[in-house]
Amino acid sequence: MMIQALPPDPPPVVVQAPASTAATGSVEVHTGDRSVATQEEVRVAAALTDAQVKVDSGFRGASIVLYGAVFNPTTTPADVVVVVRGPDAPVRLVKKTRNMGVWLNSRPVLFEGAPGFYMTASTRPLSDIADFGQLRRLGVGVDHLRIDAPQESRTVTRYGVRDVVVSRLGENYLDWRRAVIRLKEAAALYNTDPRGVQFVDKGLFRAEVELPTVAPTGKYYAEVWLFQDGAPVSVSNLTLTVEKVGLERDIYEFAHRRPWSYGVLCVILAACTGYAASRVFRSR
Repeated sequence: MMIQALPPDPPPVVVQAPASTAATGSVEVHTGDRSVATQEEVRVAAALTDAQVKVDSGFRGASIVLYGAVFNPTTTPADVVVVVRGPDAPVRLVKKTRNMGVWLNSRPVLFEGAPGFYMTASTRPLSDIADFGQLRRLGVGVDHLRIDAPQESRTVTRYGVRDVVVSRLGENYLDWRRAVIRLKEAAALYNTDPRGVQFVDKGLFRAEVELPTVAPTGKYYAEVWLFQDGAPVSVSNLTLTVEKVGLERDIYEFAHRRPWSYGVLCVILAACTGYAASRVFRSR
């Protein structure tokens, strides 16, 4: 019986400590550049449990967990603020006005740049984390949300309605803006949770992103801010995609690519359905 000798053990790997760490005695071994030194850097890192949400006929909303870690070598405490913004979409509003004892709809106003979805979650109320000016500059929070008002005064036709007013709105802008936010909150599309970010362990945190059934499709952008002493010190950017799948996606794309053909087809299907229903009821 032949016995095959095993190969000799590989020579030990000796890691030369950099001069900057030799004095402190702290040595970090890098393997294939898979780790990054964080001892001297305050930063935040985050990720999503699911970066793609598929919408079909059975979609009833989705709950996505955003998780991450805070690297804070200092003794100054830090706060985490999560901001998730969906694709912008136009918002058309009308106001009830009383004219000669009769309530009528005012001329519609079109906002051309309101987020279709917006949520904030934080470790504490935003007003306790940063001051008004800082939040306004970053656009963090519903009160500081940038909603594009009409840039000039003109009258156009939108949504099949004539004489749609597109203007700066003047002093009434804040009232109309509050109406936009109120309607979005009622539809669960805007949400603010001052305790939505929870630390589950030292430096590890989590937050939930709740997408309602009526959540718009498209690209969502998440910003995870790290604040210290009322100022942002780090930010992590994430992307979330909400898209239609299956038959719903095919119908959606057909309706937008060929609207005239889609309209004619809908009329034909409605006529055929009505005719078939009338024959069924006549036979009975």
